[in-house]
Amino acid sequence: MEAEQRRLLRLGRVRLVRGLQLEALWEPLAREGVFSQDMLDDIQRAGTPRDQARQLLIDLETRGKQAFPTFVSILHETGQKELADFLSEGCTSPQPSSIDIKPIEIGLRGGKGDASGRPLPVQARTEKCQELDHPGTVSHSKQSHGPAADRFRRNSDMVYVLKSRPCGYCFIINNVHFSRESGLSLRQGSNLDYEKLKRRFSLFHFEVLTRQDLTAKKMRWELSELAKKDHSAMDCCLVVILSHGRQRSHIQFPGEVCGTDGKSIPIEEIVNYFNGLNCWSLRGKPKLFIIQACGGEERDYGFQLDSDSSGNQGYGASLESDASPLKPSSGNLDEPDAVASLPTASDILVSYSTFPGFVSWRDRNSGSWFVETLDRILEQYADSEDLQKLLLRVANEVSAKEKYKQMPGCYHYLRKAFFFMTK
Repeated sequence: MEAEQRRLLRLGRVRLVRGLQLEALWEPLAREGVFSQDMLDDIQRAGTPRDQARQLLIDLETRGKQAFPTFVSILHETGQKELADFLSEGCTSPQPSSIDIKPIEIGLRGGKGDASGRPLPVQARTEKCQELDHPGTVSHSKQSHGPAADRFRRNSDMVYVLKSRPCGYCFIINNVHFSRESGLSLRQGSNLDYEKLKRRFSLFHFEVLTRQDLTAKKMRWELSELAKKDHSAMDCCLVVILSHGRQRSHIQFPGEVCGTDGKSIPIEEIVNYFNGLNCWSLRGKPKLFIIQACGGEERDYGFQLDSDSSGNQGYGASLESDASPLKPSSGNLDEPDAVASLPTASDILVSYSTFPGFVSWRDRNSGSWFVETLDRILEQYADSEDLQKLLLRVANEVSAKEKYKQMPGCYHYLRKAFFFMTK
């Protein structure tokens, strides 16, 4: 498919997803050879009608040069003339209802235009182009990053688009009281973490669901039920676990978290409930995990920087990574007419309060170092910075604390930048 045709499909995706009459399309799409029946079966398993329509448009981009004109012809054939004309006219046909059209300022190099001296156009904002806009605040009250950052946030090719209210489920498990048989201590201060995160993510337009003091079996059941929910009306999903934890060998995501009975669940297992194979309605959408738990039993004393001491002597033993190396895929990776798909582990970020193998510190009176810092950083910078930059700020501040050291980090397989919906 030509680049311009792909651009038109993406530009008009919001209107097409809402307006396509899918049942009328399946037979002619197979008859004209746009998709095989197996491909159509896969699309129909995507979930709700809107999920199916969205997946159809994504897959259509991979179907060769004739796919676009054939699709437009099928729309005419099935009585969907308005959508066919909409695509044929380059997504510029007027909407039947009134639309608020506002200019979006485009930064000009040198104040005159682009590098070639040509003036840059002003882009009208319409419903058809909503997927190009980031729904969070446009004017940054905390700090301004200029026109380039604004354009970046509105570019759906580089930023996950959040437009639903609520934007997604935020599921918080707070394990405080553990059985005597588990040998695990009371997690004093965890309720402060719980209240901070519950409030913060409510302000960020998540539908917050909470559970307290769950056994490992109950945690598995609750997480599985969350993954089975229909997330098609949501744009993302966030899971927060506050508990004791341990080190564990892994393939992608290290560590495990404990239920109140002392039995544990690998982080990897938790993440896999929500991956592209197991949770269809979250395919292509960001799935975020925040883990406030120990990653092991090591205490990190840190090391002295040259500016602090001439001795420059380290105190902790180094760790070896137990991650298995990724094996390269075989076969042709760039087949023009391959069925559009995403890696199973795509669109996932797991944020850990501490480096694998080490303890995570928690104050009885103020909560954990990690959550206390995370909440403050989100309050100060979430309206202007994406999640990865926010987590870098958290890591930098937490790593500078106290006698013992703690190094937060994250494993991510995100394809785009993620901005919280702060307004």
